[in-house]
Amino acid sequence: MIDRAAVEAVLDGIPDPKSGRGLVSAGLVQGLVVGEDRAGFAMEVPAAEAALYAPVRDAAEAALKAMPGMARVSVVLSAEAAPDRPRRTAGLSPAAQDQTRAKAPVPTDRPAHVRRVIAVASGKGGVGKSTVATNLAVALAQAGWRAGLLDADVYGPSTPTMLGIAGKPAYEDGAMVPAEAWGITAMSVGLLTGASDAMVWRGPMASQALTQMLTQTRWGTEAAPLDVLVVDMPPGTGDVALTLIQKTPLDGAVIVSTPQEVALADARRAHALFARVGTPVLGLVENMSGEVFGRGGARREAERLGVPVLGELPLDAALREGGDAGRPLMASDPDSEAGQVFATIAAEVARALGLDQAGSTTTAVP
Repeated sequence: MIDRAAVEAVLDGIPDPKSGRGLVSAGLVQGLVVGEDRAGFAMEVPAAEAALYAPVRDAAEAALKAMPGMARVSVVLSAEAAPDRPRRTAGLSPAAQDQTRAKAPVPTDRPAHVRRVIAVASGKGGVGKSTVATNLAVALAQAGWRAGLLDADVYGPSTPTMLGIAGKPAYEDGAMVPAEAWGITAMSVGLLTGASDAMVWRGPMASQALTQMLTQTRWGTEAAPLDVLVVDMPPGTGDVALTLIQKTPLDGAVIVSTPQEVALADARRAHALFARVGTPVLGLVENMSGEVFGRGGARREAERLGVPVLGELPLDAALREGGDAGRPLMASDPDSEAGQVFATIAAEVARALGLDQAGSTTTAVP
């Protein structure tokens, strides 16, 4: 077992080229995570000093790799850009003002051997988004599709608990091998860190973790590509959500909300985000529908937004119990009321994505 204090001591033996102090003492070691046989952290420096600190990053990696028992090391050098100077736009037309604004990064390609990528999102936490994402992925697999689940909530990963998976992922040919459970493949930052580790990461490191899971996981192969990768998004519209949108073209989004207005207001914000970046919203899912939280709120909101309602899930203790026990409801009781709703949601999602039969698509993927 790698000792955290020993890791910090090794890193403090590497001098900061500006202050001369060790990296830990100089405050350059951010988000340090120490596992059984691995360690990782980020150094965030001004963009103008990236070249100065690149050798420091290399030295830190080499020093950590030399520690007995150390199998994997990740040191991320994040160059923080200086804030833009205010642009003078007085007297310019709206079109001219738009030309002065920074443009969003151009999305990269999908992960290798993945046909479709969809996001399951909500504007806030606590509405059952992870429960929906997990059971949707299992429902797609039960319908005959090769489905995967990426837990993109790096600050509160729940996939290991909900699927009953644990253990560090293996590496083959430089790529992580995802866990397998209930007919799907899955990757989560919860598999890369300890169960009780607090993810004290700033935005750049969290985004880097998502990028690595997205692009460095062996989701499929050329002979057997993944049909659908379901991404369990973090709540809100922050750094991690934007990283996903910028890194891969999304084929669609499913928005989860409970029936009451306080949740629907945040669902509208999630819809606005996807509309702004051109990602089609496949529909809304109303979770916890029933006497406690009411019902029909998502249907009324969907009508206002002009998107379909994919399903209304009842407030069912079995959904919670299955998630806590690592056995999703779609695996334990697919014929239940909620299970039938998930099957319907999966069928609607497959239809919207152009999946006509297991293992094929009706339209070519760019």
